[in-house]
Amino acid sequence: MHYHQGVCRPGAHPYHLCDVPTDAEINGRIPSSTYVATIPAIHRMATYNIVLSFLSVVFAYIGFTQYRNHKRKEEENKAVAERHGCLPATRLQNQRPWGIDRLEQIFRADAESRLMELFLFHFRQTGSTLEQKFLGTKAYGTIEPANLEAIFSSNFKDFGIGPRRAITFPMFGDGIFTQEGPAWKHSRDLLRPQLQHKQYEDLEVFEEAVDDLIDLLKKETEGGGVIDLQPLFFRLTLDITTAFLFGESVRSLVTPEAAGERTFANAFNTAQQWVTKRFRLLDLYWLVNGKEFRQACDDVQTFADSLIDRNLSPKRARSEKKGKYVFLDTIAQNYSDRSALRGQIINLLAAGRDTTACLLSWTFFLLIRHPSVLQKLRDEIDSVCGTTPGLTRSVLRKMPYLQNVLNETLRLYPSLPVNTRTAIRTTVLPVGGGPDGTSPVLVPKGSALAFSVYSMHRRPDLYGMDAELFRPERWEEEMPMQKDHTKHKWGFLPFHGGPRICLGMDFALTEAGYTVVRILQEFQSIRLPEGEPVELVGVEKQQMTLVISIKDGCMVKLQ
Repeated sequence: MHYHQGVCRPGAHPYHLCDVPTDAEINGRIPSSTYVATIPAIHRMATYNIVLSFLSVVFAYIGFTQYRNHKRKEEENKAVAERHGCLPATRLQNQRPWGIDRLEQIFRADAESRLMELFLFHFRQTGSTLEQKFLGTKAYGTIEPANLEAIFSSNFKDFGIGPRRAITFPMFGDGIFTQEGPAWKHSRDLLRPQLQHKQYEDLEVFEEAVDDLIDLLKKETEGGGVIDLQPLFFRLTLDITTAFLFGESVRSLVTPEAAGERTFANAFNTAQQWVTKRFRLLDLYWLVNGKEFRQACDDVQTFADSLIDRNLSPKRARSEKKGKYVFLDTIAQNYSDRSALRGQIINLLAAGRDTTACLLSWTFFLLIRHPSVLQKLRDEIDSVCGTTPGLTRSVLRKMPYLQNVLNETLRLYPSLPVNTRTAIRTTVLPVGGGPDGTSPVLVPKGSALAFSVYSMHRRPDLYGMDAELFRPERWEEEMPMQKDHTKHKWGFLPFHGGPRICLGMDFALTEAGYTVVRILQEFQSIRLPEGEPVELVGVEKQQMTLVISIKDGCMVKLQ
């Protein structure tokens, strides 16, 4: 008699194995069809186990490799830190996992139009250099002149623009501000001849647009009216930029609809707001990619294409007759691809339009709230221009108080208040580490590094105890930062510095100076309208995109 599996013979030792039934017994009890059907399932199970085992080995190997590489990098970074005497920067502590509380703070401050006020508060909490962890990634921030000198100049090759290209590419495309290496150098070489001051020494390139602005202001404020200067300054700088780069202005101050300026302005502002949100998420920028953003980018590119089509034609020979270097002609010869040409145009429109428009807006915003400064500036203009026929760049440079006013405005409201770099190799910041902030700080490869000239320009140890006041006279005095060579050279950076310094710095200051002088000459009364708030500098609501503008505009009463 045979026994089934799991049933032992009577009297068998309890620890003995039970008999295993034979194939014949199994075949007699299990239908052959069922037995055959189990074979594929057994094969599938075996295959699954093999694949699972293989994947487990692969993942274990990847995990081990990453751990080993991580430990090796840690050891290498530790060696670099010890060699340079690095100490950690003060940590900006998170209250919730992954730094979600910081992200909430940023978006709340932005919604309240007080983002730069928040960043300034953070640096006052931690000192001039800080470390923070955000979404699992370590990042750094600094407002220390010595560190900015390293970022912009001495350690320039250790830093790149990081994810900026990917973040801004849908809007800006391939242009000077999204490029690095040889492509970036080539773009600067093409632009440099256009921005030599001999191209605008006689100020002719500014005259038509400023005339249009003054005519519009007189028409809109006849008899003494209130007007918002800020949107008009954006149209002014668009007209000047297109005239300068293309040899012909779109004249949006005269016919904004025909020029497509209103569609472009709305799209450009919308796209910039989305780009700013993408910046805040760092490597997770791709999560911000809404339909509104894509449509705005399309509208910006359409406007750029219209400028290219309008100005690239046989009639361009007129620019050569005038002896002017026209940038569009040059880049059209260097870029046969339309998308590359478009990218350069959009990059330069952003630089030429937004930054100077913000400078002009903040200048008048401050002047009408400081009548004594405004009167002192008027007196200088009357003194210099009263004996000088016609305005030129050299005449503007004879007005030191005008330059002081512009410098003081740029100190308090730099057009690019915050920017970032990414360490492309492990490097060191000269100061900011340790309890007293004087030790070097290690910045590992791949780390994001933010810097805020807005916050740096408000440091009392650089500009005096009244650093948050608008006082142009400080530029005639000895400031605390002038006692240290590095702080003196790198403590005022409205146009950044080093190899990537803004090529259009002199052009922007000349454009702003000329516009201010012409407006003050044409309008004998420029004052703050009744009911407009007078707040402490920096407390007013600010609109943050890639530049910093006035949230509620620059309302003035003209006569």
